[in-house]
Amino acid sequence: MFIQVALPVPLPRLFSYLPIEGAALPVKGARVLVPFGQGQQVGVVVATSAECDVPAAKLKPLLTVLDQQSLLSPALWQLANTAARYYFSPLGMVLPQLLPVKLRKGESASPMPQKYWQFSDRGQDCDPNDFKRAVQQARIVAQLQRTPLLADSDISLLELSRPALKALTDKGLIEAIEQQPQLTQSWPQQWESTDHIPTLNKEQAVAVSAINNAEGFNCFLLDGVTGSGKTEVYLTVMDKLLRQGQSILVLVPEIGLTPQTISRFRARFPLAMEVLHSGVNDNQRLASWQHARAGGAAIVLGTRSALFTDMPKLGMIIIDEEHDASFKQQEGFRYHGRDLAVMRAQLQSIPIVLGSATPSLETLANVKRGRYRHLKLSQRAGKGRPVKQLLQDIRTCHLDAGMSPAMIERLKHHLHAGNQVMLFLNRRGFAPALLCHECGHLHECNNCDAFYTIHQGANMVQCHHCGSMRGIPRQCPDCGSTQLFTRGVGTEQLEQALARLFPDYKAVRIDRDSTSRKGSLDAKLEQIRSGEVQILVGTQMLAKGHHFPDVTFVGLLDVDSALFSADFRAAERLAQLYIQVAGRAGRASKAGEVMLQTHQPEHPLLHQLMASGYAGFAEDALTERGLAQLPPFWQLALLRAEATYPEQAKGFIQQAKGLLPEGELQMIGPMPSPLERKAGKYRFQALLLAPTRPALQRSIEPWLEQITKLESGRKCRWQLERDPQDLL
Repeated sequence: MFIQVALPVPLPRLFSYLPIEGAALPVKGARVLVPFGQGQQVGVVVATSAECDVPAAKLKPLLTVLDQQSLLSPALWQLANTAARYYFSPLGMVLPQLLPVKLRKGESASPMPQKYWQFSDRGQDCDPNDFKRAVQQARIVAQLQRTPLLADSDISLLELSRPALKALTDKGLIEAIEQQPQLTQSWPQQWESTDHIPTLNKEQAVAVSAINNAEGFNCFLLDGVTGSGKTEVYLTVMDKLLRQGQSILVLVPEIGLTPQTISRFRARFPLAMEVLHSGVNDNQRLASWQHARAGGAAIVLGTRSALFTDMPKLGMIIIDEEHDASFKQQEGFRYHGRDLAVMRAQLQSIPIVLGSATPSLETLANVKRGRYRHLKLSQRAGKGRPVKQLLQDIRTCHLDAGMSPAMIERLKHHLHAGNQVMLFLNRRGFAPALLCHECGHLHECNNCDAFYTIHQGANMVQCHHCGSMRGIPRQCPDCGSTQLFTRGVGTEQLEQALARLFPDYKAVRIDRDSTSRKGSLDAKLEQIRSGEVQILVGTQMLAKGHHFPDVTFVGLLDVDSALFSADFRAAERLAQLYIQVAGRAGRASKAGEVMLQTHQPEHPLLHQLMASGYAGFAEDALTERGLAQLPPFWQLALLRAEATYPEQAKGFIQQAKGLLPEGELQMIGPMPSPLERKAGKYRFQALLLAPTRPALQRSIEPWLEQITKLESGRKCRWQLERDPQDLL
């Protein structure tokens, strides 16, 4: 017998090995340690066979069988195989995505002892009221009264203080213990919520009824304006399923959305919940995977990769902000989390809810085709009202750190009224370019066709494409002049300008630079919610899903570049961005106002957004896409190649084009990528278009086998991506 093993290498094949002499054959879905090249690899058994194309004398035996049973449920196994074929990806690149990092490295899949906190004998009679001057200690005591055994991994998720934990330990009131996690497979059908449960409005009630009455696979688009109460719809439909003993998988696009979602879910459902995102360490991720796989997690909340969590009692999947580009994996196995979630719901015959105020055009097209059911929430929930929209022409304005006098005046008005304000600028750093005043030289990255971004606080310049960095230059490399000036505005410069203009108000900046340390994002969000800061400055991290009831003014700076982008999705993204950012204002009882600054005040897209909102834009955009034979009406794949020399990358794509079969598949290219040189490599690409999914599949599969054998493919790195979201 021969063992067929999928290994995590970018080769479209399985690898054959001999069984360990005298040992039982490993089961399908078990991990095995195998020799590979000069080293070893952990792979997954795909099949055993009595035949093999390679002579047995040339095969090596397995080194170790790591699992006695399959780690993958039949549903996930089917999902992996379907996804591998759909995305033209080797099965060996797909299967590791279904397992935590620890298991990919060969560690045991058996549950390991976990650290927990509990009251000591001396602390049994603790009362939170005894800690009036130690608020954080009181929160821990209150939590232990609700949950006698508190998992150490939950400390950060519940936003509890580690120093307060140590203080209580030093007082002898609590103690740490280690024990096997309680992998219970059920939870109580009755519980008390600490969350205030609002009364649903008519539209919310209709949506809940439609979802609750669905049987088997149904895909719902919950299309609700910002602040319309989509989360309350999620919670209400979850309540019914959880009381029936079923579990729920909830996906959110960004780690930044998880803290407020966690607290909201925990208040409503005091049940076992696992949280999975990039901020969770490998040990916690493995423990969460084990708990969910054993059926003990009522709710799994996470970002894109949480999609693959094994949940034996899964009753529903919810995708919040389904339009968000971060659901698309941009390296390795390039899957789309939303699309695979729909695929998983279909395979497991369960409902799935896609929620958004600005649904993707792909999702809206599926609604028009009758594949998805459309549920609309057209009114803001509670006392929230539509925002007042202002379009500010800045062509003749003097700008202070990118802000017009009119915007500064509106900021002053709202701050003096005791409200919070938010400024959106999707460019981190101090400035996007460094210019020599004497010769005009712009400081460009040595490895990319891009300029260095100045980070004044860190005293460095950095390329945001390849990551290279160095100290801020003091002299021009061309003429030696010391007259160097920054050009453009980033969030760091904007924050400094606001501190100068409004010294009596505190500002907070939220971008990738300011939130890189663990816990810093949660701390900044808490400052906003508590009212400690009045001015919010940030990038797209601030634009998604956050509920700040005291924000009454939102300003958008410098979004004009999206109006002239080469990417056909740029208009859709700008429309989504504007609606989402504008939706942060006036979410409670206070009236909201949004101002968009532009050098293109006559642009029809801007006027359409302000006059007819996202729905009007989407209707016209779908018509344009259909006429242009672009997604979602035509199917798209992207062939990329990069090499040390441009002719190597271009030559490979040219040869691949020569092998393209005549028929339904169209190829546009080769052409240089919009960013032609990145990290020292030259990049070329070609678009592949077909009228239907089956046409794309049947054309590319045999063609892919041919181009894999091209000699020119060995002189460059290349990849084929299906449904690309980024053409840059």
